[in-house]
Amino acid sequence: MSKDAVETAQVAAHPQATATIPADAGDAGYSKGLKARHVNMIAIGGAIGTGLFLGAGGRLRDAGPALAIAYLVCGVFAFFVVRALGELVLYRPSSGSFVSYAREFLGEKGAYVAGWMYFLNWSTTGIADITAIALYTHYWSMFTSIPQWVLALIALAVVLAVNLISVKIFGEMEFWFAIIKVATLVGFMLIGIFLLATQHEVGGQTPGVGVITDNGGVIPHGVMPVVLVMQGVIFAYAALELVGVAAGETAEPEKVVPRAVNSIMWRVALFYVGSVVLLALLLPSSVYSGDESPFVTVLSKIGVPAAGDVMNLVVLTAAMSSLNSGLYSTGRILRSMAMAGSAPRFTSVMSRSQVPYGGILLTCGICVLGVGLNYLMPSQAFEIVLNVASLGIISTWVIIMICHLVFVRRARAGLLTRPHFRLPGSPVTEIATIAFLLACLGMMWNDHEVGRKTLLLIPVLAVMLVAGWFGVRRRVARNAEQELGRLTG
Repeated sequence: MSKDAVETAQVAAHPQATATIPADAGDAGYSKGLKARHVNMIAIGGAIGTGLFLGAGGRLRDAGPALAIAYLVCGVFAFFVVRALGELVLYRPSSGSFVSYAREFLGEKGAYVAGWMYFLNWSTTGIADITAIALYTHYWSMFTSIPQWVLALIALAVVLAVNLISVKIFGEMEFWFAIIKVATLVGFMLIGIFLLATQHEVGGQTPGVGVITDNGGVIPHGVMPVVLVMQGVIFAYAALELVGVAAGETAEPEKVVPRAVNSIMWRVALFYVGSVVLLALLLPSSVYSGDESPFVTVLSKIGVPAAGDVMNLVVLTAAMSSLNSGLYSTGRILRSMAMAGSAPRFTSVMSRSQVPYGGILLTCGICVLGVGLNYLMPSQAFEIVLNVASLGIISTWVIIMICHLVFVRRARAGLLTRPHFRLPGSPVTEIATIAFLLACLGMMWNDHEVGRKTLLLIPVLAVMLVAGWFGVRRRVARNAEQELGRLTG
């Protein structure tokens, strides 16, 4: 049901009710337990993950130092998405986030597609995360005798317990996960700057611009590898949209959200672009590998003891953070959908500590299937689910930008008021971002092994979504009538 209809009904029947009755029934019942520092660190945690700590090595080898440009370009478009979402949040904070906005601006079908594609993203990402956690734990000899699926199950149980206790505990866990990631990056960058300043040899090479110019320049393999690597780089920024979900459980979103969103751009420039530039100045890009963290490669070349152990712990932390965020966000999104009738009724259930545990348990159930995948195909589990997750995040970001387009159009028609915190350059910014995201999706066709097979899943997912909609549309219509009656009664 649209927000316009809700507000009209509220004003007609209860002139004073607009302040007390939420426009989205899925927003009722939450605590406001997240503080400004939690939301800020959730924003940082979403911007820094395994895509940088682990994935940058292989991408640097393929694209060369121009990888920094790829991170910057993708970071700009990711910032546009979060800035658009931030504007929608200030217009109307909601734990249902973009699903709630899709319901308002695109109708129930839009909310249905947005919610289930996001659930696909995080449930499959959750499988990838527990797989990664198990693999990283196997790095230490004391855990090698434990089967991969057992370690995956233990990790899932720990993060599930944290999510079920309270939103404050989730916020604290994300806060400290983010602190570890930021401290590691800052520490590495200080070491890198020291090596550059003192011209200390790294693996027999004197660091500096000469490392780049003597090894093929900024674009050693041509422009095409840089373009193709963007399809992987854009997924490194997945989870930035968590700021929108978290805003529904903070007391002062109008103060917290703009600060968190605006800080994302300089963090991307500093941590992603800055780190890649440093890596390129310290060692030739051909030295890096997709099988090892690029930070470990550098630190091992200068003889830092236990560099591999430290970085493995950090990457393990990043994977735990991602799993933690996935359970948190899907629990809120599924509750918003369930209140509208487009998700199973049990996912709307809240615990006494104001946690939507039904949705969290459903996502956890899918992750348990991932434990089975780890048992059956331990070597392939990670790659399979990660590519399916890419379809979910691209569709989510595209829907956010479409919602913002409709939002701006309604504002220009005088139907609503835009907040002062705005996405600049509308509608050009939204259209350019959507075109870029779809281009990244299309580039997956060049990956014959996995990417092409992933794209061939799109018709299958479309059929499943259509079939599912026909299964829930009557309940959605009935819930909309009941909600309108509640507001006008």
